[in-house]
Amino acid sequence: MSNIALFNQNLPDYLKEVELDDLTKSLAGNTALKRVSIRGGVFRMMVNGEEIAKNENRAMNVVIVNGNPHVSRQFYAGAYVAGESVAPDCWSNDGITPDPSIESAQNKTCDGCPQNIKGSGSGDSRACRFQQRLAVVLESDINGDVFQLTLPSTSIFGRGDLDKMPFQQYAKYVGSQGKNINTLVTEMKFDSDSATPKLTFKPVRFLEREEWAIAKEKGNSPAAKSAVVQTPTQTDGAKPKKESKYKLVSGDEIVGRAKADDEIAEPTKKTAKKNVEPAAKKEFADVLNEWSTDDE
Repeated sequence: MSNIALFNQNLPDYLKEVELDDLTKSLAGNTALKRVSIRGGVFRMMVNGEEIAKNENRAMNVVIVNGNPHVSRQFYAGAYVAGESVAPDCWSNDGITPDPSIESAQNKTCDGCPQNIKGSGSGDSRACRFQQRLAVVLESDINGDVFQLTLPSTSIFGRGDLDKMPFQQYAKYVGSQGKNINTLVTEMKFDSDSATPKLTFKPVRFLEREEWAIAKEKGNSPAAKSAVVQTPTQTDGAKPKKESKYKLVSGDEIVGRAKADDEIAEPTKKTAKKNVEPAAKKEFADVLNEWSTDDE
C-alpha cells in the first residue's frame, strides 16, 4: 500500500476524533510560539511575533497550567524602539546567573550585576528587568492551545485587595488555602489605576473534574514547558544577535533599554489570608469569538 493510499482510506472510527498531539507537532516542526501580549493595555494574540487578533476587554479568564517558579531577568543595551523585535543582550531564567548560551554576559551573577543597580536604567529604575513567565489556556477553550504569558514586574510584585492581587501575592494566597493554582479558573484583569499595563489576579471558580484532568495534561505538554523559559528567539519572533559588542561592564557604562510598561516594583513578603469560597460557574461567551482581527 502506498503512502497516499494509506491516508486516503477510511479512517477507523476510534481515530476520527483524535487530533494532533504535542509529540507529533514537535517532531513535525509545528512549534509556533503562541503568546498573549498585554502591550498597550490590550490582550493581543501573537503567533511567532505577528498579532493575529486582539481582545479589548479589561479582563480575561484563564487556567494557569505551568509557570517558571523563578523571577527571570532580561537586559537590553541601548534605547527601546517601539515595534522593534530584537533578542535581549543578556537574560536569566532563574534570576541568579545569566543563561549559559550568552557569550558576553553583563556579569557572572545577577546579584551584583551593574545592570541590577537602581539608576542603571531610565530614571531610578534598573536596566535589567524582572519578568515571570506562565503557561495558560483559555477558560472557554481549556482543551485548546497553550499560550505564553510574560508578566512585567508591576504585575508580579506588590500587594493588593483580594480581588485585585499581583501575581506573587495571588500564588501565595492560593497556596495558603491548601489549593493548587491549576485547579482554578483565574481572572486576569488590567488595573485601571495604573498608567502602564499592569495585570491583577483573582480566583473565579474551581475546575470541573474533566477540566482539571485536561489542565494537568496541558501543564506537562512540551508547549507549556517551552512557554515558561526564555530563549534567544522568544521575543515575538526576534532574531538572536549574531555577536554582542557588549562585554562585562561596571558602573553605568551601558544604559539599559527601558520599556514604559515595565517599571520596577519591589517585592513584598506580606500576603493576605482568607478562605476561598468556590464561586458558582458563570456563563461566559466564547472568548475566542471576542478576539477581534481589527488592526486599528
